[in-house]
Amino acid sequence: MLNGPAWSQKLRNEISKAVIGQEVVVERLLVALLANGHVLLEGMPGLAKTLLIRSLGTALGIQFERVQFTPDLLPSDVVGTMIFSPKDSAFATHKGPIFANLVLADEINRAPAKVQSALLEAMQERQVTIGGTSHKLPKPFFVMATQNPVEQEGTYPLPEAQTDRFLFKLLVDYPSASEEAQMMEMWGQVTKAPELQPVSSGQELLDLRVQVDAIHVSAGVQAYILALVRGTRDLASTAEGGTTKRLLNFGASPRASLALFQASRALAWIRGVDYVSPALIQDIFHDALRHRVGLTYEAEAEELSADKILSQVLERTPVPAST
Repeated sequence: MLNGPAWSQKLRNEISKAVIGQEVVVERLLVALLANGHVLLEGMPGLAKTLLIRSLGTALGIQFERVQFTPDLLPSDVVGTMIFSPKDSAFATHKGPIFANLVLADEINRAPAKVQSALLEAMQERQVTIGGTSHKLPKPFFVMATQNPVEQEGTYPLPEAQTDRFLFKLLVDYPSASEEAQMMEMWGQVTKAPELQPVSSGQELLDLRVQVDAIHVSAGVQAYILALVRGTRDLASTAEGGTTKRLLNFGASPRASLALFQASRALAWIRGVDYVSPALIQDIFHDALRHRVGLTYEAEAEELSADKILSQVLERTPVPAST
């Protein structure tokens, strides 16, 4: 039986042939795969977000499709459309790039709302509707999207209903000096590009989820998850410190509780333990909730970020004594 650390390491080794560093981001992507969740990556251009996701798809041995989101993109360009055939005077279904195991929605905030909403049914129901007929998407199926955090011109912010469907929002940062030097060494030869090989498969990934589901989550840890999520709602419904200021317009939805529960199991399995501890919950708390809370104007004026407010929730919530 394949264990978590061994499966994780063989994928990391293959991905590292193309992507240097980003160890935490890679681990979170693997957690999302095991937890059947989608991921939103945010970072400046040139940080290898697209390369990382493409490398992940190659290492997994699953079908990968990239969709470059632009202002003139149409929903049919993503999900597909009906095409009329003069030969037999009938319409045939032409499936779009969404019919892949791993779909990269590159610069997702560059497309208008009607295109963004075309992903909603796919992300939630794992199916799309073309010409009034529903079509199941392949298994496994994931959407991984990227966006630029600073560029505002020509972009369309994702609605809360869509961001809530992402398991994680990961912040991709600049590499260290040593990692960047290693990148120059690796990519300095323009005639030589790293070639990745499949080291896993979609079926293996589906089979491994049975082991993830066997990870124990105690009643105390489940109560801790609920306390953390409901703590964000308290900041949205009550005044902070007895004043009239509120830090959040809205707290995290019940999807956040499910995200912490499912992702913490996958993280425990990857790290080779058979139970979820409060430390694992704390480890993924920011990644699972930073996109599920809405800051008030007062919080933004005080230069508070979602991560800073979530850190306050962590500090105030009592940690269970045992698991």
